[in-house]
Order: sequence, then C-alpha cells, then structure tokens
Amino acid sequence: MGSVLDTRSLNRATLARQLLLSRAPLSAEDAVAHLLGLQAQNVKPPYFQLHARLAGFRPAALAELMETRKVVRMVTMRSTIHTHTAHDALTLRPLVQAARDREVNAFRKGLVGVDLERLGELARAFVEAEPRTMGEIREELLGHWPDADPQSLSVAARCRLPLVQVTPRGIWGRSGQVRLTTLQQWIGHAPGEAPPAHDVDDVVLRYLGAFGPASVKDMQTWAGLTRLRDAFERLRPRLTVFRDENGVELFDLPDAPRPDAATPAPPRFLPEFDNLLLSHADRTRVIAPELKGRTWTGNQSHRTLLVDGFVAGLWLWEEGTLTIELFGKVSKAEKEHIVAEGERLIAEMGEQSEMAETGGRPSVRFGSIHG
Repeated sequence: MGSVLDTRSLNRATLARQLLLSRAPLSAEDAVAHLLGLQAQNVKPPYFQLHARLAGFRPAALAELMETRKVVRMVTMRSTIHTHTAHDALTLRPLVQAARDREVNAFRKGLVGVDLERLGELARAFVEAEPRTMGEIREELLGHWPDADPQSLSVAARCRLPLVQVTPRGIWGRSGQVRLTTLQQWIGHAPGEAPPAHDVDDVVLRYLGAFGPASVKDMQTWAGLTRLRDAFERLRPRLTVFRDENGVELFDLPDAPRPDAATPAPPRFLPEFDNLLLSHADRTRVIAPELKGRTWTGNQSHRTLLVDGFVAGLWLWEEGTLTIELFGKVSKAEKEHIVAEGERLIAEMGEQSEMAETGGRPSVRFGSIHG
C-alpha cells in the first residue's frame, strides 16, 4: 500500500507539473511538448494556456511556431482538436488511432456500402492536392457514395486520416476558415503505424510528468483510450505508488515535484477547455465537488479562475473589460492578487484596440459574466 496523498497535496503536485505554481522560463515549443499538447477547440485558448504558465510569453511566440509548422492543430486525445509539436503529432496520433476506428464504427449505419480503405485513399488525394474544408471533403465523397450519410462520410475521413488545420487558422489576431490537409503533406513526415509497447510506455511517463500523480483511469480519461493498465504494470518497478483519500492507486515519477500542500498557489486565468480540468477521471484535485458543473453550460466550457490552486470562479473578457465572477468569498489580499493577475493578462495579451477603449488602462471588475 502506498502512502496517502490528500487533495491539497495532489493539487500542488499537479499545479507544479502544469507550470501553474510559478511561470516557467521555457520556450513556447518546449512547453507545448512538456504538456503533451494544448486543447484547441477554439483559436485563442492555447495562447492563454501558455500565458498562464510561461514567463514573458507573448502570442507571437506560438503564432510563429504555427506558421513555421513546428506545431500543428489536429484531432488527437478524446477526439478533440489539440495544438501539438510536430514530433508529438507524429507519435500521439497513431496512439489514438484505435479510438478513432471505434468512432467510425459508431457511424457504420450511415456508411453501408462504403469501402473505408478507398474512402481514405480518395480523401487523402483530395486534401493533398490543396487544403480543403470539411464541407468540400464531404461533397467530394458524396460524389462516390451518394447514398451514404454525409456526416458519417465526414467522420470517416477525419478518423481515417491524420488531418491538420492549416494556417492562417489558429494564428493569433488573424482569421481563417478551417481547411485541412494531411499531417504528412503539411510537415513532410508521415506518422507511423500503431506504436510499439515502448512508445506507449514513454507516453505514460510523459503523462505522469505533466499530470501526475495519476491513476490508470486518469490517463485513460486524458487520452480517450482504454486498456492502459498493462503499460502501467510494465512500468510499476520504475514508478512511485501512492493512494488518494479514497484508496485509488496513483502512479508517479520518483523524482517528479510534489510540493508541500501549504505551498502558495497564485491566481491564474485559464481559458475554456484547459487540459488541467479535463485530464483526470477524478477532478476534485482542482474542482471542489460542490462546484461540479459550474464551469460548463451545455457542451461549452467557460473560462475559469484558479485561486489557491482550485477553481474559484469564471471570467469573461470583452469590450476592453475583464469581468470576474467568483463562486465564493475571497480575502482582500486574494482579491488584490486576482486584480493584479487580471491586469497583467490584459496588458500582455490585449489587442491595441481593446487597450485604446480603456485609455491604455487595464479594466478589471467583479460581477456576473452573464450580465
């Protein structure tokens, strides 16, 4: 039986791995690699994720990586868009291919008579000729299988091929329709086949380095995969084992940081869909049970505020004003720290037009984000 880590100890360990106890002196590319990617359903969240974690980060640093194709936007974990380094795109996409195959199987009723191998070949040739929208891909495939369900054809193409969103989509301060091509066409290298066991083990170790201590189920939640127990068992001799307060077995790297539970945690503004909140089966290490569901409306995630390391409110930034909705009372000192962090966010991430609206002065207020 491993020693027990209470919730605050788990919180501080996870924040340390996530670079949220203090801003790290890492490059944007190294941070994206350390974190195994950034959730990127929307354009701006990856930039806000790095601002919360890195010393001196400015949006241009990530935008340049995207324009030089050192990082890419593509579907990987949990069938969601992530921003990955080119190296991780090549290695992580094969890791989740089995899950993407299962996703296609869920749409088989709409794919009666469709040869999936041929579909993949046709879609590949179509998007490698030039980047295409998903609507264009769907119409192209309907020309070959007019009786198939259009959505099912789209899902099959997205799951069968490692498709990336090409720039200018994803570039800070610019706009662009989602256009897709293959990872190989975009960066000049093709992902491998299903990764061998040692590659899976390496991803487990990297996951623990970014999200640990964690259970098998935690990592399966992060990856959207099943059957990872064997990898953890292979690695058990190399890992330190703990238990949480419910007796769940937690694995960790022996030399990974596990700060004292009393370590101060500064306020941090996290964007919607931040992986800190999505990468564990048990999320009480960052979200109190009584707040479950408060960070979502339907299937849309809200931007969240961390105070003392835990989710303590929501935030909205529009028309030059940062509005903060707290879930409970905070001390006067904590409020001052929140305002200072909010002013830093505006000053370092604000558009010139937004700054002009407030006379160049950051505007932070407390109230309801719903008006």
